[in-house]
Amino acid sequence: MSGPLSAKLLRGGLILIDPASGAVQRVISLQYNPETLTRTLQPQATESGGPFSEPLRLKGPPTETFKLEAEIDATDQLEFPDQHPKTVSSGIHPQLAALETIVYPDSDTLIQNNTLLSLGTLEIAPTVAPLTLFVWSKERVVPVRITDFSITEEAFDSALNPIRAKVSLSLKVLHVGDLGFNDKGGHLYMVYQQRKERLAADAGLGSLASLGLSGLP
Repeated sequence: MSGPLSAKLLRGGLILIDPASGAVQRVISLQYNPETLTRTLQPQATESGGPFSEPLRLKGPPTETFKLEAEIDATDQLEFPDQHPKTVSSGIHPQLAALETIVYPDSDTLIQNNTLLSLGTLEIAPTVAPLTLFVWSKERVVPVRITDFSITEEAFDSALNPIRAKVSLSLKVLHVGDLGFNDKGGHLYMVYQQRKERLAADAGLGSLASLGLSGLP
């Protein structure tokens, strides 16, 4: 039940920034926060080699992934068509397109590259995409790459515009090993990791007694 004392629910979402300047290009907030967020961390331990192994050494930050499902629904907006003319004419196409174009190279760049090829240019540099940040509270603002993206369109209007859909995203965290320390994304990653370390310190050291031990054998 909401009221004057109810805390405002923050939304998760994605931010696209210019990888060079760090300028914000687009903010995509989720219409409804997913009920679950799956995170996987794969430690980057050193490989065993030679006569001695080094099981305690870490090559770098873990490979971390996020998986989530977000819902987009135009039902409430369609109840007030005069206030939402774009939804009436296009359904949720714009919201889906804002997410989908993250994984598309810019069309102007594609056309420019094609022109260069027709002029005999032998090597065309791959398109540089904006840096994507995944935001899930102020404690989690982290650079990511979308590794898997699926959309299930579940309802349509009379013109076959989608009006309800479920979007599944898999996101790989980009750390300083991917981006470098001098990169804007690398800096954001280090802030993310340092926040984790501060939160871990807040959890305290614990005690051997809580595990039924008075000391180590």
